[in-house]
Parts: sequence; C-alpha cells; structure tokens
Amino acid sequence: MRCNDVLKSAVLTCFVFAACSQVRSQRLPKIISIDVSGAAATQAIFINPAGVITGLYTDWNGASHGFVRTVDGTITSFDAPGAGTGPGEGTEPWSINPTGDITGWYTDATGLTHGFLRTAHGSLTTFDAPGAAKPAGIPCTPPVICSNGTQGGAINAAGVITGQYLDAGGVFHGFVRSPDGTITTFDVPGAGTGFGQGTYVVFGDGISMSGAVVGGYQLPDGSFHDFVRSPDGAITTFDPFGSAFPQTAGINSRGVTMGLYVGATGSYHGFVHSPDGELTSFDVNGAGAAAGQGTEGLNINAAGDITGTYIDGNGAGHGFLRLKHGSISTFDAPGAGTSSGQGTTPTCNNPGNAIVGFYVDGNGVYHGFLRQ
Repeated sequence: MRCNDVLKSAVLTCFVFAACSQVRSQRLPKIISIDVSGAAATQAIFINPAGVITGLYTDWNGASHGFVRTVDGTITSFDAPGAGTGPGEGTEPWSINPTGDITGWYTDATGLTHGFLRTAHGSLTTFDAPGAAKPAGIPCTPPVICSNGTQGGAINAAGVITGQYLDAGGVFHGFVRSPDGTITTFDVPGAGTGFGQGTYVVFGDGISMSGAVVGGYQLPDGSFHDFVRSPDGAITTFDPFGSAFPQTAGINSRGVTMGLYVGATGSYHGFVHSPDGELTSFDVNGAGAAAGQGTEGLNINAAGDITGTYIDGNGAGHGFLRLKHGSISTFDAPGAGTSSGQGTTPTCNNPGNAIVGFYVDGNGVYHGFLRQ
C-alpha cells in the first residue's frame, strides 16, 4: 500500500470513528439540573407530552411555591390565592395535563389545605371537597402523604381532577372533580374509619384518560390494599403478590397500573398490573434487599414504560427506566449524593420518555432534574 493510501485509510478511519462517536453522543440521554433562582430546594414533579414541567420549590422561610418550566427552559413561579408563607405552608403542584392545566393543593396560614386548578393561561381556581376539615393532629401513616383538608392529586386531558380529603375525624376519602366543578366523593367498601385510615388516591398519574382512578385503602386492622375505580364508579380491589403493604403509583391510558409492594424481608419490589388481572413483579439489578431498600415503580406512560427509583445497599437512590417489554436501564443525576437518604428519584416519564424528578446532593440539598 502506498503512503498516500495509508494516509487516506487513516483519515477515513478517524472520520468514521468520529461520526460514530457523534451518533452515540447524540443518542445518550442528557440530564440537566433544574433549580429555581433563590430557592432553598427544588423538586420537578410532573412533565406533560409537550415537555412542560411543573414542580415546587421551597424558600428560605420553609414555604412552598409552584413553578412551570417551558420547553425553552423559562421558569415561572406561582402561588395559589390564600396560600400561607410560613414553614410548611404554601403551594404544591402535583400533576400537569397535555394542555398545560395543573392541579395540586395549597396550605393556608391556619394549616388547612385546599385544592387548586391552574390553567395553562395562568388563571387559578381553588376548591374544597364537601366535608374536608382539619382534625386535631395530622395522620401521617405511610404511604399516605401527610396533610389535611383537600388535596388535588392528578388531572387528565379532559380536565377531570382526582384527589383525597381528610374529614374532621381524621379519616381519608377520595374524590373526583369534573371540569364544571362538580365534586363526587367516594370510599372503597370496607375501608377503615379510624384516625388516619380510609381511602387514598395516587398523585401525579392517578387518573387515566377515560377517568379511571387508582389508589389504596387501609382496613381497620391496619393493612393496606390497592384499588381501581372505573369511570362509572365501580371499584375493584387487588393485592400484588399478597403483600400487606402495596402501593399503586399510577395508571396509563390503556388501564395498566403499576407501583411497588413490600416483600417478606421488608424490601420493595416493582409490579405491573394489566387490566385482565395479570401481575408481573420486577427488580432492578443493584437494588438492596434489606428493609427500606429495593425497587419502587413511580410512574407509567401511555406505552407502558415505567420510571422510578431503586434504593441500594447503602440507602442511596438511583433512577431507572423499565420499557414495556421488561428491559431496564439505570441512571443517576450528576451531583447526586451516594449516602443514605441521598441520590436520584425520578417522578414522571412522558410518552417520549423524557423523565423528571429530583435528586439530593452530598450536602442534603434538593434539586430538580430533566433527563432528555
């Protein structure tokens, strides 16, 4: 081979290598941090099909505020009318639908929570479920999100909102709010009526396109169970693999539900529940096997892909994406801590598998993230 042929071959090889490297770099997911300017902590919560993100941030007084992040990175903060400004008070968004409408709740200066609807244009409407109240003391039994009053939890494309509320006796109940503002309350038959018991609804993607609602309920004996409420109000209950501590975390447009359950050792395992009743368990490689460790499915998109977190043997969290057919990839947000209570927690994946969530760094500070 002549010298110039060798040179041409070398140049061609370098070109091909560079081109392949460029293609690989373009295909690798990119993770960016989301921090609201001046915030003490930021958490991205939900992303819609268009890539618009909602979440919350905490100021240095300990009050929460909502934010919306557009696809170009512009962040707009907002507060519900009447939201308190003290520690533990403020505005908490939990779900955004395809048109950009957001639901969640806010806590006023008395400590009472109220639901809200923020349209894509920025107008805010507040609401309360009939019978919602602030009991003496706040029930805080996992996996229930501690609060009182009314909590807007999830909103679908039609603008139907679901959530839960606490009555004066400290019992939880579910509700569905139609676009005209009509609120229908419901309880799973047999749900406990003791303090902190009752019916709980999933936040984020707790309602399907058709209006099916998912959640959990607690029996008088203290055990937890899962349910699916169809659009006509019929309720079906189930227990993933006989677990006494299951937690459904979402439903997609095809009626597939998923979440996590606690196994015999106290560790978490992910599950998928098809509309025909088929149950599939899954675990992420590297998940810890001790109590409080393991795999947690947290969100499912229309295709059936699931995102969530797994807790390793050190107690640190890591993100994962499980595709419909079962293949699992893992990831960590840059800067995420590796000690117990730190790490990466994905909270939502949209139809294109853009994933949002939050991570806790080595100093214990919360930051939002977007994995594109």
